[in-house]
Amino acid sequence: MHPLNLLFTLVFVAALGVEAAAAQPGLGAQGTEGEPHRRQQWLVPAPDPVAAAHAVLFRPSGEGPFPLAVIAHASTQNVLRRAQMPQPEYRALAAWLVARGFAVLVPERPGHGATGGKYLEDQGGCDEADYARSGRATAEAISAAADFMRRQAFIRPEGMVVIGHSAGAWGALALTREDSKNIAAIIAFAPGRGGHASDLPNRVCAPHTLTAAAGEFGRAARVKVTWLVAANDSYFSPALSRQLADAFRGAGGKADFHVLAAHGSEGHWLVESEGGVKLAAGELDRALKARSPTAANKP
Repeated sequence: MHPLNLLFTLVFVAALGVEAAAAQPGLGAQGTEGEPHRRQQWLVPAPDPVAAAHAVLFRPSGEGPFPLAVIAHASTQNVLRRAQMPQPEYRALAAWLVARGFAVLVPERPGHGATGGKYLEDQGGCDEADYARSGRATAEAISAAADFMRRQAFIRPEGMVVIGHSAGAWGALALTREDSKNIAAIIAFAPGRGGHASDLPNRVCAPHTLTAAAGEFGRAARVKVTWLVAANDSYFSPALSRQLADAFRGAGGKADFHVLAAHGSEGHWLVESEGGVKLAAGELDRALKARSPTAANKP
């Protein structure tokens, strides 16, 4: 491509991004702070220009600036379940992070609950599953929300932490391509797509395709991942999760893989409960302490 044409293309793409943000009026805080932990509703940008993302923000007392932690929620291919999804909050995990000085954003991605709009991360059926594209779409939604928050006066722009759960964790793996100055740590709870295929436990849609996509993410990875899965996860079993982590690492990505003790009747939802967060607290602490020296030396 001619250099002038390339420059025009880059300017045009940037302009599209500005137009998308402009098409989402009323972004920012929605109402007053409440309990717990200064809980506040926000509207943040999303890749779908017609649907700003609903989000919940928690933060410590004081004016900051605080390091940012973004929690990326699980998803489902079922249209009705997505439409009925309540606003994700992950209160136990958020409380744990606030106690360690983080402001915590939990954005709801397009195609879910009150945010609505187009489901941009559709993976397709088993025969044509495109898990890499799906993960990148999730990553774009996480980035759109996070980049907006990092421009707030009470947020420290560097050293962000991303914690993902299930499909949200799969999107977090796609974010490992980002500069480690911006993302200091990624913690992935049971990352994957296509689990409980046909609503059956321990059945994954096109697992070989999922493994290949994990390798694709690993080839571009620049941020280390702490990869956690419960011993009784029936969506992405420890055995399959290890295969995915090995594919990610084999392609060049860096990941610490850990199997946590069984939790409740279904370990996949461990991160949503106070008991599950306590169970994972040791690995969470280690992941945060392993951040870059610049980020780790700040609260």
